[in-house]
Amino acid sequence: MRQHGKKYLAAAQKVDEQKLYAPPEAMTLVKETSFTQFDSTVEVHMRLGVDPRHADQQVRGVVLMPAGVGKTVRVMVFAQGEAARLAQESGADYVVNDDEGLKKIQDGWTDWDISLAMPDMMGKVGRLGKVLGVRGLMPNPKAGTIAAKADDLPRMIKEAKAGRVEFRIDKTANIHVIIGKASFGADQLLTNFSALMEAVNKAKPASSKGVYLKRVVVTLTMGPGIKVDPNLALALHA
Repeated sequence: MRQHGKKYLAAAQKVDEQKLYAPPEAMTLVKETSFTQFDSTVEVHMRLGVDPRHADQQVRGVVLMPAGVGKTVRVMVFAQGEAARLAQESGADYVVNDDEGLKKIQDGWTDWDISLAMPDMMGKVGRLGKVLGVRGLMPNPKAGTIAAKADDLPRMIKEAKAGRVEFRIDKTANIHVIIGKASFGADQLLTNFSALMEAVNKAKPASSKGVYLKRVVVTLTMGPGIKVDPNLALALHA
């Protein structure tokens, strides 16, 4: 059984484990449970009523966090020619368009947070699936990370750095998303949480039956979980 320290136990005493909190109350409470000396990350964990074993019940998408996520987002762009130049001018941290760069990734280099790509590079990028796929770094049209044209790259890079977050369901029908830092105001966390709920609701598969959002928990990286009322969470943007 995991042993918790005094600070964690003191934070946990502030949370009623039996209660389903309204989103505004949960965002205030998660800040109050911060006890680390560093600026802890605020995470949302959701259990969905879908079966991820079926292709038509996959849930994935993108959400733009209005208040950002409180960290520097490093952007990789797979592009060549004019698109590569545009990506560099628009603030991409890395631009790969040659065999040397591709081999470096093939050998295990993945020191960035989000990948964008031009369609004409996907033939080569696709071969990196074993490296990029497991780390959630493979550009994908459903996630909006493949540009239709080079002129789209400046906007996409700006959005990525501002707080563009991808989410996808795992094998256990759960989604895990960062919505900010303990230093954020409760209103900032609530704004990001609302944007996430809207995006997840929009990503609901047409084949999904019954209760879609079964469980929602907000927590700090090392803090106690705070249960959020799923119905009130979805009602934020209704």
